[in-house]
Amino acid sequence: MAIHISPVNMEDRKRIGVQPGDTVRVWQKIQERGKTRLQAFEGLVLARKHGNEPGATFTVRRVTGNVGVEKVFPLYSPMIDRIEIIKRSKVRRAKLYYIREKAAREIKRQMRHIKMMGLSTASDIAEKEKETKAEQEAEEKAESSEIESKSEEAVKKE
Repeated sequence: MAIHISPVNMEDRKRIGVQPGDTVRVWQKIQERGKTRLQAFEGLVLARKHGNEPGATFTVRRVTGNVGVEKVFPLYSPMIDRIEIIKRSKVRRAKLYYIREKAAREIKRQMRHIKMMGLSTASDIAEKEKETKAEQEAEEKAESSEIESKSEEAVKKE
């Protein structure tokens, strides 16, 4: 006779073997207005804590719209429907927290590249875009006025 202390099959979750460096898709149950739906959170596993104990957790990080989002999932939570391992990577660390700084460094490097092109801030970039749009609109108006004047001349000739 088996005693169930959790609605989750703990042996199956242990066998998944989520490790740092894995790219995983975690399907979470979310309740809205009395209904339950599944929502996926896909990202890189940064850390795994507390082994296979009942309180075991793993941290998943993903970048959405240039903003890093991290979630800590309890391994045996009944709110997790399933965990899919998309890709496994070989890593040399147990905790990949340095990935946070690595992403920040990449953004800083891109910003330096923009500055070297003569644009210093986001507002400067927006101003340049407005100027180019205004120039394009002026060119289009000039072309349309030329076409109109040519069509008027053709009508006068007839």
